[in-house]
Amino acid sequence: MMKKHKIFLWAITSALGGFLFGFDTAVISGGEQNIQIMWGLSDIMIGQTVAMALYGTIIGALFGGIPAQRLGRRLSLIWIAALFLVSAIGSALAPEVYTLMIARFIGGLSIGASSVVAPMYISEIAPAHKRGKLTALFQFNIVLGIMIAFFSNYLIGTDNIESWRWMLGVEVIPATLFLVMVFTIPESPRWLVIAKNRIEEAKEILRVIDPAKVDESLKAIQASDLNPGKTTPLRDFFSKRYKFPILLAFLFAFFNQVSGINAIIYFAPRIFELTGLGAETALLSTVGVGVVNLIFTMLGLILIDRFGRRFLMYICSFGYLISLTSIAYAFFTQTFVGYTIPILIFVFIASHAIGQGAVIWVFISEIFPNSVRSYGNSLGSSTHWIFAALIAGNFVYIESIFGGGPIFAFFALMMFLQLIFVWKLMPETKNITLEEMEVKLGISGSELEEVIENK
Repeated sequence: MMKKHKIFLWAITSALGGFLFGFDTAVISGGEQNIQIMWGLSDIMIGQTVAMALYGTIIGALFGGIPAQRLGRRLSLIWIAALFLVSAIGSALAPEVYTLMIARFIGGLSIGASSVVAPMYISEIAPAHKRGKLTALFQFNIVLGIMIAFFSNYLIGTDNIESWRWMLGVEVIPATLFLVMVFTIPESPRWLVIAKNRIEEAKEILRVIDPAKVDESLKAIQASDLNPGKTTPLRDFFSKRYKFPILLAFLFAFFNQVSGINAIIYFAPRIFELTGLGAETALLSTVGVGVVNLIFTMLGLILIDRFGRRFLMYICSFGYLISLTSIAYAFFTQTFVGYTIPILIFVFIASHAIGQGAVIWVFISEIFPNSVRSYGNSLGSSTHWIFAALIAGNFVYIESIFGGGPIFAFFALMMFLQLIFVWKLMPETKNITLEEMEVKLGISGSELEEVIENK
């Protein structure tokens, strides 16, 4: 029992990176207007100040796999926690806008890198039958972090022109907690074996994870290493051998964003107002978005190991199609009846939370071999963030030209393609080890196949 608690503690500690990810992303919304007034910033300048974190996120996601590959998962998480803390302090104490922009950019680097390293670490220390639930803790913490940021901003209020410093500075508390706790977690046993050949150290950690299968797990991990004692170079990652998991990771992250999720999260009040709701009612409806997101993320957490990743993605895809098609129809026909649109948005958010939201970080962390997992997670995460920036950054402009109907019809079409992807391409990954997954995808060497067959 104690050992099970240890694994959960390691997972929840790593998942604190997700909490800071969500908190840091959302907290700026409460103070950006006061920042603009205090320093007399133009609309373009305040927009860039807010966007600096997103720019950092893309860079962090693109390159976050490199330190994870070379320095290890644990040391990378320590650096991520330290950068979150530096960002929080720098943001709160910024004497002028450029310092604030740099601090927000550093926070973005941490967000991007955490979306690569934290899910990967959890997937590598979790037992196969609990890997989905434990890795999905990362997404749960993102959603929780967003809600806590909104609640914290509400408590601090905006009466004082410099209240934004307290809003951004509060992040020092969870960042410090993350930094302290991350020193208590062990290194990933898979990285220890593959990158450093530190067998005895890895065996001690594997004994905590599953004491009955230490030798069996170690043999499979060693057999999965195609370059014993060497770090796999990035150029090898883009070889024909890994083209299928690369395709899976790219498409999964692509569909995550062309659902319109970030456009709806960022611009929910604007969308509600387009349907004729008053500004106050529209703002209140966004609270419902946060609550629904949290509840169905928790439900996805419960179901992911019981029913599998594909089952949740089928629910997600059909929910997307029903809600997005209905929203597009309402915009085309201008039939906005009462609270129909908010309810449909809630259905959309619920579908996302239980499916794409719960599954994306789990699935991408499972489909790549041990030797290139850091590169694979980096590819999936950076794809996610690049399309997030493209879609959210252009949503208002495109809506002003085409209106809501064509946009939501496009999102619905993309989700029909996602349904085809789940049906035809997406493999089920529940209840099998990461090494067994290599064999299932046909990307393992003959030695690993023999080890798995003889289990």
